[in-house]
Amino acid sequence: MFAVIKAGGRQYRVAANDVIEIDRITGDVGDSVDFDQVLMLTGPDGATVGTPVVSGASVAGEVVEHRRGAKVIAFKKRRRKNSRRTHGHRQHYTLVKITDILTDGKKAPKKAAAKKAEPEAAAEAPAPKAEAPAPAPAETPAPVAEAAFTPPAGEPDDLKKISGVGKVLEGKLNALGITRFDQIAAFTPEDVAKVDDLLNFKGRIDREDWIGQAAALAKGDGENS
Repeated sequence: MFAVIKAGGRQYRVAANDVIEIDRITGDVGDSVDFDQVLMLTGPDGATVGTPVVSGASVAGEVVEHRRGAKVIAFKKRRRKNSRRTHGHRQHYTLVKITDILTDGKKAPKKAAAKKAEPEAAAEAPAPKAEAPAPAPAETPAPVAEAAFTPPAGEPDDLKKISGVGKVLEGKLNALGITRFDQIAAFTPEDVAKVDDLLNFKGRIDREDWIGQAAALAKGDGENS
């Protein structure tokens, strides 16, 4: 037994347990949905064609998932006007599983009503009396990562001068004990691997040539001083 239904301006041939993709509809996953525009219905006695719909027939379904389709790129260009415009669009869809094909005016039970009744019942139950709150323990400072390097003597350099180092990253480096250009310029492969592991850099130091940048900056600071 199958039916032809109309939903979102399109026609779909459906049978029980079919999953169809229709234009986005309201409802949460698991909610019931009814399609009352049945254009054609088949059964043991043959096919019934609606005028335009089959009287008393409906199709029941259940929302499975809300999703978005593939992106469609629209490009518009006006010749000799120096005008170009590009925008993308992703259509919203809803996956619906067909649960039953009903006739003679029958309606499928609504599952969403049972779900919404649970919080209402919980709201009716009297709330337990709140006990006096226990005294809050003294706040302890958040743990700070132990310095992995010994900070060198002297005033810390402005590590933000290294390409790719911002204020936040400078703070993380200082917390590890890295404060000066000459310190970074003297990094060994083991030091680079240690920083990569602690800050999850994935080869960033070598990729952005921090050692070379730091050496140049340290030399420039020395000349300026």
